[in-house]
Amino acid sequence: MDVKITENIDITTKAQVLLEALPYILRFRGSTFVVKYGGSFMDDPDPAVRIRVATDIVFLAAVGIHVVVVHGGGKAISRGMAEAGLEPVFRNGLRVTDEETIKIVEKTLNQTVNLDICELIQARGGKPLGMHGNNVLVCDKMLSEDAEGQPVDLGFVGQIQYVKAKLIKKAIADGYTPIVSPIAVDELGHPYNTNADVAAAAVASALRARRLVYLSDVPGLLRDPNDPSTLISSLHIDEVETLTKDGTISRGMLPKVNSAVGALHNGVHRVHFVDGRQPHSILLEIFTDKGIGTEIVNQ
Repeated sequence: MDVKITENIDITTKAQVLLEALPYILRFRGSTFVVKYGGSFMDDPDPAVRIRVATDIVFLAAVGIHVVVVHGGGKAISRGMAEAGLEPVFRNGLRVTDEETIKIVEKTLNQTVNLDICELIQARGGKPLGMHGNNVLVCDKMLSEDAEGQPVDLGFVGQIQYVKAKLIKKAIADGYTPIVSPIAVDELGHPYNTNADVAAAAVASALRARRLVYLSDVPGLLRDPNDPSTLISSLHIDEVETLTKDGTISRGMLPKVNSAVGALHNGVHRVHFVDGRQPHSILLEIFTDKGIGTEIVNQ
């Protein structure tokens, strides 16, 4: 009798979860979501972490959401450089990408990382399409300055100027889940490395995505970085400047949040920051009333 009651409770709980998700599924069906796939979970020794993320992406596609994945791969690039005997060079706190380095970056992102993500999604029943950023992202050389305002040459590091959205939309229309690497090319066709957070925002803006979701290795925006209970569940875009000035938004979150603000100003409805290590964090953030990460809104 006790076992039967427990089973009934479990079934009821499952039904409640599905019912809570239903209005969100109906609302988002046919919408475009861009997911920035990055963070330490990409290199987690436990493959179950990446499998769960792939399952979430497949779930979104299965309920009629058009998912576009833009991935990073910083640690994989570092490994590739080490294997090639190349030492990383930094100027003004930014990695310098010379001719030899960009070859490794391009190969690592377009082949190793992109293919790995595609295989994970395909194994869960999805229909991924690897899209090298070279074919869809156009950039200019990024210009940087040091603390004294002097120019710093970072080599082949690009600032995205244009996204060939029609190619991505064609892939979506054909039923695929595009998996885009953050390699861009200049007008001469030379490859450049770009910040994957910025690339995701550029793609989301070009597609006028309903949602832009950043997967990382932190729960979201925390008022106290050492206290998960200080998670900021939701904030308006107008609050970002204050939180940046007081140091709440700093370091690795800065490029993400700045990119998010730009995306929100360019037609993206909402931006979410969630921890990719937490089981099914995308689904919990999108399909539950409370969510688990941080969302930034513009209205």
